[in-house]
Amino acid sequence: MSEMQTAPQQVDAVVVGAGFAGLYQLHRLLKQGLNVRSFEAGNGVGGTWYWNRYPGARVDSQSHLYQYWFSDELLAEWNWGERFPAQPETERYLNHVCDRFGLREHITFGTRVTSADFDNASERWLVTTDKGERLSAQFLVMNTGGLSVPLPPPFKGHETFKGVTCHTSHWPSEGIDLDGKRVAVVGTGATGIQVIQTIADRVGEMTVFQRTANYTIPMRNPKLTDADRATMRAGYPAMKGHVQKTFAGFDFDFDPRPFAELPAEERQRVMEEGWADGSLKFWMGTFGDVFFDAGVAEIFSDFVRDRIRARINDPKVADKLVPKGHSFGTRRVPLETGYYEAFNRSNVHLVDVNEDAILHVDATGIQTASGHHDFDVIIYATGFDAGTGALTSIDVRGRAGVTIRDAWASGIRTTMGLQVHGYPNLFMTMGPYSPAAAFCNVPTCLDQQVDWISDAIAHVRAKGARALEPMAETEAKWLEHNDEVAKITLVAQTNHSWYTGANVAGKERRLLAYAGGVGPYRELCDDVRARGFAGFALT
Repeated sequence: MSEMQTAPQQVDAVVVGAGFAGLYQLHRLLKQGLNVRSFEAGNGVGGTWYWNRYPGARVDSQSHLYQYWFSDELLAEWNWGERFPAQPETERYLNHVCDRFGLREHITFGTRVTSADFDNASERWLVTTDKGERLSAQFLVMNTGGLSVPLPPPFKGHETFKGVTCHTSHWPSEGIDLDGKRVAVVGTGATGIQVIQTIADRVGEMTVFQRTANYTIPMRNPKLTDADRATMRAGYPAMKGHVQKTFAGFDFDFDPRPFAELPAEERQRVMEEGWADGSLKFWMGTFGDVFFDAGVAEIFSDFVRDRIRARINDPKVADKLVPKGHSFGTRRVPLETGYYEAFNRSNVHLVDVNEDAILHVDATGIQTASGHHDFDVIIYATGFDAGTGALTSIDVRGRAGVTIRDAWASGIRTTMGLQVHGYPNLFMTMGPYSPAAAFCNVPTCLDQQVDWISDAIAHVRAKGARALEPMAETEAKWLEHNDEVAKITLVAQTNHSWYTGANVAGKERRLLAYAGGVGPYRELCDDVRARGFAGFALT
């Protein structure tokens, strides 16, 4: 081949991922006049909502919050059907956005970015895909998601099982026949809970393997009427700004009154009101002290434990399903619908692997310490390499030729979860040490992060510069601030949580998300931008 044929395609920016962040990022950069290529591993848009097609997959943020804010026309024309949309509705919404704003023609589907090397001479990224395509880009934006790299089953012999096996995040689009089958579900986090409650009345027998019982909140999910949607739309203008100021990017926030100073009846009233809302308000919209005060957290924990126990017929099963060893709110709190009632069914069985450990998987099922369980289907809801896995799975090499994977092996570091020192013009959303990594209604934070990244790129171009990256001192100060905030929370002290990377062997134990709140985080980011990206080197 000639040199011209093998030369990489020259573009202004490469955007990786076509989920909530990737679509908006592509839209923003196109509006700024950049020549952009977008790559998506899936065969369609949606990110999380493309891959996670398992039974019961559903948003646990209200639909009037789980959407884009950048277009008043979009807000006016899209009609949500439920308070908490299921996967198909969310996927339809994202496809509508993609086509509504003419984004599809710029996205190459079914293609993974495998490597990105920063060339010091040109200060551009050489990006390579698994299809052999090579591109030279000034800017590289990684919208690869915080929970997109599933952990492989941690059991010897899992690959020898002769029945049907699947991780929830790679559920086949054609579905899996579960009717009348003997089914194992391994894992009782947010995903496992949604699967279990949904398939309990379909399967022949289901055995749930649980390591950690989790606190949950009952979901209240009515169908929406035209009147509901009209009320929602009337509130959009005020809500658009309000969600950017609350702790977790919702339209509710913590009661500012100290828990200890309130009469017992007032505390109970606020908690009951939050619980009755049937949303994450009980967690993120009652008392912020639940995150910092062990005594308050224990009161919340008892409140939820009592309500869980009341729904389970067998006291022995209830003892296993009532959380122990951690406080309410220190791990991910899922919403559920009929989850505990599933365990009242005669065809649903619970194995606590702390008492009856899984020894291995074989051709016909799962061997535990007490005996063998035969299955037709094994469903793994075993979690993700959160926050970092999507980035470290790509061979991204910065100024010094070091991969992010190797750089982070000795300590994960970012500046505001948006950039990394030594990797110029590399931007990310949902990165470690930003609220989006765990403590945020995702679209709220992605809206803010994409806007900041787009403005940073515009700043580089307006200055006629080639690259922007955080200085080492800036990054060190951000990590110091992040850790100062984290150490006063109960979340950082909780074991066996993906919030701290404890679910991945060898991963640094550190709170992966900024715990200072969405509002303060946005103010800090806005201040950096207002001061001409102070603390960042422009070359």
